[in-house]
Amino acid sequence: MSVAIVFTGGDPPDNWVIAGLPSDAFVVAADSGVVHAAAAHRSVDLVVGDLDSAPDEAIAAAEADGARVERHDIAKDDTDLGLALDAAAAEGVDHIVVVGGAGGRLDHLFANVTALTLPRYASIEITALLGSATVTVVRGSRTLRGPKGDYVSLFAMGGPAHGVVTSGLLFPLRNETLSPGSTRGVSNELVHPEARIRVADGVLVAIQPGEIGNLHLQ
Repeated sequence: MSVAIVFTGGDPPDNWVIAGLPSDAFVVAADSGVVHAAAAHRSVDLVVGDLDSAPDEAIAAAEADGARVERHDIAKDDTDLGLALDAAAAEGVDHIVVVGGAGGRLDHLFANVTALTLPRYASIEITALLGSATVTVVRGSRTLRGPKGDYVSLFAMGGPAHGVVTSGLLFPLRNETLSPGSTRGVSNELVHPEARIRVADGVLVAIQPGEIGNLHLQ
């Protein structure tokens, strides 16, 4: 499976996140994500965004290490993460892992999570590691991993999610419908190290806040 890692701004990623990232990946830095990539000792293939919060020296260092830099106007029609996701998708990867973006403004965090579920990424598995939380976009089916008792909340995005079936959770869902705004899927729990989430039609985000223990991307 080909993978792209997108480093975003916000709080720096935890050590457990850095340790679990795939070694062979196309790396995109969204604006100040270039700083987090450097701290993680990851070479960047592309720096993208309006670069209003990325230090000049960090951009120069990435460029000297071989990165391409795509600078956009501040008055752009997409967020820096949106531009980075598009760039990663254009590489034809199967899986995008987003790292960072947990701190800062609530509206930015909300925009980042919703951007992960856009239809143009429907053919790509997307996982976001935001602080202690793991966000998994579920189209079709995805496997969640974590310690027993770890919280899992499911949210429908962009419309109802029909035919939701879960296994490995304390409160199973059996061919149910989750609607946007519904709290039906909030605060479930893992009862095994792995859980399977399936949806027949629609899109879910599965959020694991990571309060029980650190999760690991496999």
